[in-house]
Amino acid sequence: MTNAIVVTIENGIQNLKINRPEKKNALTQEMYGILAKSLRDAEQNPEIRVSVITGTEDSFTSGNDIMDFIQNPASGEDAPVIQFLYALAEIQKPLIAAVNGLAIGIGTTMLLHCDLVYASENASFALPFVNLALVPEAASSFLLPRMLGHQRAAELLLLGENFSANTALDAGIVNAVTTPDQVEETAMAAALKLSKKAPEAVRLTKSLMKGNSEQVKASMQTELQAFSSRLTSPEAMEAMQAFMERRLPDFSKFS
Repeated sequence: MTNAIVVTIENGIQNLKINRPEKKNALTQEMYGILAKSLRDAEQNPEIRVSVITGTEDSFTSGNDIMDFIQNPASGEDAPVIQFLYALAEIQKPLIAAVNGLAIGIGTTMLLHCDLVYASENASFALPFVNLALVPEAASSFLLPRMLGHQRAAELLLLGENFSANTALDAGIVNAVTTPDQVEETAMAAALKLSKKAPEAVRLTKSLMKGNSEQVKASMQTELQAFSSRLTSPEAMEAMQAFMERRLPDFSKFS
């Protein structure tokens, strides 16, 4: 899985490509660790002005690799997934995402921490945590109501249904919708523009817009505690069993 995240640096731009297409780019703890380290390294490297996260043709990422998460549960702040989430909250340099295909779970919630997001018209977003008997992560339960209002956030987080690139655009989750063959080009063009601007002014402007990251990190911690406990809950076991058996989960016996 060593090539599951491909990191390249050119023209002041760090490109982080999620590259596990055979698993729809589902993220493992190892992959989270590489992403977290790469974002932290970019902060310390004066030659890097901006980072861009991309996926493959049919998937940005389908979310957490649930079996990997069960086998390697996040425990403590050194866990790779937690380090990745903290990096998203804390990094000062610009972060851009180019989204093709599936953007499920963390594939959508990480976008809330990006400064610019470009999606192809074939992108499909979802926050299916409740459908899996889980809870949101990446501070999405904190950020989405503030972005969209309670009712629109509840529609996305409680119903957990897929939504289109145009819906994401209307919600302010993405900046623009392009054709599939243009989405990375559009993101890289924006990254190149940012790479030529005064770096300290860019960092300070981002910091002023985002404000204090501690509240976001506190929300991440609360969500992760609940998420970890939910993974072994009877409801989650039923949801995962139903997924493996390709049937709808039956939650009628739970209260």
